[in-house]
Amino acid sequence: MIIGRKEEIARLNRAYNSEYSEFVAVYGRRRIGKTFLIRETFKEGFTFQYSGIFKASNKEQLEMFYKSLLEQGLDSSEEAPKSWFDAFFLLEHLIKNSTETRKVIFLDELPWMDARNSRFIPAFEHFWNGWASARKDILLIICGSATSWIINKIFRNRGGLYNRVTYKILLKQFTLHECEELVSSLKLPFNRNTIIEGYMVMGGVPYYWTKLEPTKSMNRNINDLFLSTGGELHNEFSYIYASMFQSPDKYMKVIEALSGKKSGLTRDEIITNGKLENNGQLSRILEDLIECGFVRKYCHTDKRIRDAIYQLVDCYSLFYYQFVRNAHGVDEEYWVRIMRTPTYNTWCGLSFERVCLLHTRQIKVALGISGIMANIFSWHIKGNDYHSGVQIDLLIDRADNVISVCEMKYAPDGYEMTSKAYDNLKTKMSVLGRYMPAKKFISPALITSNGVKRNMYSDEIYDKVTGDQLFQP
Repeated sequence: MIIGRKEEIARLNRAYNSEYSEFVAVYGRRRIGKTFLIRETFKEGFTFQYSGIFKASNKEQLEMFYKSLLEQGLDSSEEAPKSWFDAFFLLEHLIKNSTETRKVIFLDELPWMDARNSRFIPAFEHFWNGWASARKDILLIICGSATSWIINKIFRNRGGLYNRVTYKILLKQFTLHECEELVSSLKLPFNRNTIIEGYMVMGGVPYYWTKLEPTKSMNRNINDLFLSTGGELHNEFSYIYASMFQSPDKYMKVIEALSGKKSGLTRDEIITNGKLENNGQLSRILEDLIECGFVRKYCHTDKRIRDAIYQLVDCYSLFYYQFVRNAHGVDEEYWVRIMRTPTYNTWCGLSFERVCLLHTRQIKVALGISGIMANIFSWHIKGNDYHSGVQIDLLIDRADNVISVCEMKYAPDGYEMTSKAYDNLKTKMSVLGRYMPAKKFISPALITSNGVKRNMYSDEIYDKVTGDQLFQP
């Protein structure tokens, strides 16, 4: 059963029902469910499907591709291919002999088929441009975990594949609502508070959630899966970046630099903190990380401040750098014990903010402004002679000239606003007001994991969003 993915399934079906040949690329991070989505959508309706082999030689890839062709209907009299041009020529033969009205070709883990000196890309270009696109009955679907390869070799291709993909489907993480549906389908005994706790660690990566055991608490599951040396997902971090990016070390240096800074870093700060070179390769790395959803980039609305800020928003990566990387020989109570430390409390606040940033659409609905056009961004300003520096992680700039300054607070037992917190919020609004047009009205909003305890300070804030409201579809 497929949880969510309604829009993605609809786009796949539109491509299938098209009167022309279509080229679909499904991409996204490791463990996000790309292959599952495609196979569940089309069931057994593939004319041909093949999955590339990780770190196989070109000869081995060609041998397995040929065997798959034979298994799926290619005439056994056809000679084995010596190149990818030969291999795609054989695929053309298979397609020509198919009696299916719509020929669905699914090439999974396509980047792995591109071995060194294989000339795979020119052959693939020739297959699509020189033959398949001229027909009207082919649906070509590609996907792969090496997201940067698909982005750079297919989407940014300046040769024969330039602008040839007709459907780009970025498979994103599940929302809290979808995680709740998955938890229900797996019969896991977790309530919404517990699901938020799990999301702060795992994000909305479906595969991680399927590994949770119903007989264990969420804390015990996290401990056993991620923190124990023998845990099934203990080494997941290195696999994520190694599978998605070529030269993963440089990507991981950027992620590590960003993991240590709550509000994010400028490009120059990333270079300094990550000990990286200032060149075009860094620009490409940052673009790839943004495209894959690990990092967000935001710019100041005041044009006098030129440097954009890059901020790590991937929950699992934050969790890894805070806890997993230093977890060696932990016992089954490690995660429970660490919950009593200031380090854990700091991480909770930071991670819950990321959860909120991934659910801004639900926040707009909760605030009753889903029908109003709005820009969602962060804002920062350095201190000067008139005010101290300010960092606001979530602003909603609405078309009705209201700017919502959102404070995000993780408090499982309910958030109690103190005079210090209230004064800090007023300071942020006051400084922001210096740089916004006079017609803009600045209004505070509280987003909390489990509601707000009422007092004289909380009564001053009208707009409040609770964790339950983040679970809206």
